[in-house]
Amino acid sequence: MGQPEPLTPLTEDWQRALAVVAHPDDLEFGAAAAVARWTGQGKQVVYCLLTSGEAGIDGMPPDRARVLREEEQRASAAVVGVDTVEFLGLPDGLLEYGVPLRREIAAVVRRHRPDIVITGNFRETWDGAYALNQADHVACGRAVLDGVRDAGNRWLFPEQLVDGVEPWPRVREVWAAASPRARHGVDVTATFERGVASLRAHGAYLSGLGDGGFDAEEFLEGLARPAGTRLGVRYGTAFEVFRLNLG
Repeated sequence: MGQPEPLTPLTEDWQRALAVVAHPDDLEFGAAAAVARWTGQGKQVVYCLLTSGEAGIDGMPPDRARVLREEEQRASAAVVGVDTVEFLGLPDGLLEYGVPLRREIAAVVRRHRPDIVITGNFRETWDGAYALNQADHVACGRAVLDGVRDAGNRWLFPEQLVDGVEPWPRVREVWAAASPRARHGVDVTATFERGVASLRAHGAYLSGLGDGGFDAEEFLEGLARPAGTRLGVRYGTAFEVFRLNLG
């Protein structure tokens, strides 16, 4: 087998990013160490969770899980320097791609006015072959791409353009973490441990995975080492980049 394709380093000449994912823990399964790097550079990163992950713990009723998972997500975000975490309250496990979801995302983009939007892998699989992705992730990512573009068009969802809110066509790129088609990456060697700590903050959720013996560091190292090799560093995070150039 040939050597894996090298990753191109992501640009870091930006100041504001908005991360939009489906569930609490989605960012921590790969992207949190990169977020820690960026907040350490003085960049602003805001988290927006479409759902509260209330259907994610088999042994816990949704109403209780919602509160707990929101608390864990806020604590997890704080570990990597993120102090703004929003929950849209959409139904966990039942996200649907379509105009309503695009409308929600466009509103968040217009409110926060980011340079970069981060989301998770929304390809059909995690490995480009057999490991199927989850329906919420696919719907979220597709809606992020379109909602970001919608946010720049004043004739779409014009009811949002009140109280000083304006169209926002200046999102330069959307970055999807952990995509099997990733061709870019960032060195997270110095912040890898903060990424692990951020994932471990989802203790109630992780305790219900498999036999309860999930090892956050082992899992993340299994992602970060191959990405780091492709970058020529110890640990890396890989992203698929979608260039928009709207404004």
